[in-house]
Amino acid sequence: MRDGETGLTYRQLLEANNAIQTIGDDTYWLCVTRTVQESKLFPVPAYMLLSYLNCFYRYPTLLRKIEAVMPAEEIGDRARLMGAKFGNLPGWGLPTFYLLGREMLINFGMLRPEDAAEDVVYVLDFWRRFKLAQQREDGHLNAREFGQRVQLLPERRVQVFHADLHRCENGDRLHKAAHGFLAAVSQYGFMISCESRVTLNNSGPYRLGPDRELIVRDFTDLAQGDYPWLDGVGDDIAYNNLTVTMEVKDCHFYLMDDWGSFESKPEFTADKLVGVGLYTSDVLSDNYMPVGMGSAEELADTFETLTAKIKDAIAALWRRVSTWSRDQMMDAGAIVYFSIIKDFAHVAGVYDHDDWMTIDERADRFRPLFNDEFGRDFLGEMVGLVDLPSQRLSSHVMMQHNGQSARYISQLPPTVVQGEGVPMPAGLAPGVSSLGGKQDVYTTTAGKISLAEYNQRAGAARPAQMAPEYAALSDSWLKWNAQDPRADALYRLEQAHSRNLKDRGIGLTAEAIEALRG
Repeated sequence: MRDGETGLTYRQLLEANNAIQTIGDDTYWLCVTRTVQESKLFPVPAYMLLSYLNCFYRYPTLLRKIEAVMPAEEIGDRARLMGAKFGNLPGWGLPTFYLLGREMLINFGMLRPEDAAEDVVYVLDFWRRFKLAQQREDGHLNAREFGQRVQLLPERRVQVFHADLHRCENGDRLHKAAHGFLAAVSQYGFMISCESRVTLNNSGPYRLGPDRELIVRDFTDLAQGDYPWLDGVGDDIAYNNLTVTMEVKDCHFYLMDDWGSFESKPEFTADKLVGVGLYTSDVLSDNYMPVGMGSAEELADTFETLTAKIKDAIAALWRRVSTWSRDQMMDAGAIVYFSIIKDFAHVAGVYDHDDWMTIDERADRFRPLFNDEFGRDFLGEMVGLVDLPSQRLSSHVMMQHNGQSARYISQLPPTVVQGEGVPMPAGLAPGVSSLGGKQDVYTTTAGKISLAEYNQRAGAARPAQMAPEYAALSDSWLKWNAQDPRADALYRLEQAHSRNLKDRGIGLTAEAIEALRG
């Protein structure tokens, strides 16, 4: 098949349709097995629909703006160095939210499947390159391909997490402090993200021993930063992103999906937590930085102090949200979902508040349609029942997970290669928001700084492990080249802030790490 005026090739078309199909299969399974998208406070289904349209109209332009400075593959490589908003949840949300916005417009009669083909192919290609780089160590594209688990960290980082875990047991001070913090920060994150899970991310498991596993839990956007509703709420929280490492005994995590849900056999209960660690990171930190990790007592103090500050922030946020109109709740919720990949712009040093914290006027024109009833019913039809006109197929077809004659997301017809379809206009339309202004203060690992300084520092930042001599040294290469001086140097870079592994270099076994823990 010859290429047409679009410049798209048949190969690109086939790869895009493969991505559309697998994303749809995965998303259906996630939607029907993991959660209910409802809230007594926020109009969640309605703001989700608004967010999908915002993603459709804005992602192609914003991703091209990012990639003009930093390719998707490099963002994926850098994502392994931090627990900011680059985890498996943003990785799933990037193509899915965009494609669901497209599916809405197809059903509204405003788009045909062949329209905006170049944008569709580009967004899916960006996603694939980012995810394959991010999960370079395990070789999978997403959790679905790995039997619903995510092991994206290299050995050297898992070794540091393992070695520096502080032991705890049910009932002791550190154990109580860790569980108190996890409960508070989960509640806080849920409120920050308008009663969604967008600020939470979990990954793993990693084997620490025959009866022990490590899971990694990321909590993002906790402090005064991108979200305007955290000005005056999260000011006293010193860390925008926090990563908790958890050593768990006598249960196996058989599921750790792209939404960060986890399940284990036997069930994970508080008494099974036997080790814990705490880190912060962002695009300026060069790596994960330990927080309060000097001793078990210091870590307990840190958890207790953070918990008290977070509880104060929860109360302040409740007071603020209680005054919001429905439009403000709609804006905040839609922005949270849409901006799930905003840290891609931060790492490239091209973040702009109006790009990510406003609703595109082309999406906003649909707002009157999204009352509670329409939001609930249309979202349910699209992501649960899979019963919209665009999703119905011939009676001979059987959907993967339920056998009905449907396809979750409409594929691109091959005629787009011959030039069929209408392209989307380039650029962003103006954005709107009812949430008020944003203070020019952003909490980072370099302190509280202005956005201009944040972008300047991010644009100049080059993590040591991303230097040309180290960037390509994967675990597969290190296995066969452990005697190369670069291998030992790379491990020492990872170990620079480790309490127990500093300057140990390459070659440690899990047994040796256990001995170093004492």
